[in-house]
Amino acid sequence: MKRAFDFIISLLLLVGLSPIILVIVLLIKIKLGSPIIFKQLRPGLYEAPFYLYKFRTMTDERNSKGQLLPDSLRLTPFGKFLRKYSLDEFPQLINVLKGDISLVGPRPLLMEYIPLYSLEQAKRHHVRPGITGWAQVNGRNAITWEEKFKLDVWYVHNHSFMLDLKILFMTVIKVMKSEGINQPGNATVEQFTGTKTTVRGGHG
Repeated sequence: MKRAFDFIISLLLLVGLSPIILVIVLLIKIKLGSPIIFKQLRPGLYEAPFYLYKFRTMTDERNSKGQLLPDSLRLTPFGKFLRKYSLDEFPQLINVLKGDISLVGPRPLLMEYIPLYSLEQAKRHHVRPGITGWAQVNGRNAITWEEKFKLDVWYVHNHSFMLDLKILFMTVIKVMKSEGINQPGNATVEQFTGTKTTVRGGHG
């Protein structure tokens, strides 16, 4: 039921939002250049890797050594606008159609975070990741990593179709209010470096 709902809703959204998506594509091409789509390897269900798609929001500016500049310097006003209203997330509807992710579930983070999770935190991968989730409607990036993971694991143990509908409704409200987009003091999101408990792989 969840998979059928994901497929139908994401397909309807892609068709219905196609004029807006086309405008965004053109503006990104003009303001940021190519590539239009940013893709990155992320862990999916049971940590199986897949490529997550997002609209590009940053430039590729580098320093004299050829290293990318910090996110705060590469994130343009246009990119901030896309992130503020979650417009950069639209390409993830393609990921939903493919079955990589769901509309609702723990957000797919970086592959390098996997060995840093505690055994409890790793349970967030026991369900398909999502475009939005319980952590996103309960603080998003304004809460700590540990708080996010507790919310993610709570969702794993308590997810249901009605809860997914509630999260989708709450997500629309959160996006309209532009709440919790960035962590305080950071242009985007602070990197997760592990919890000060026993984690997989022996990291501390």
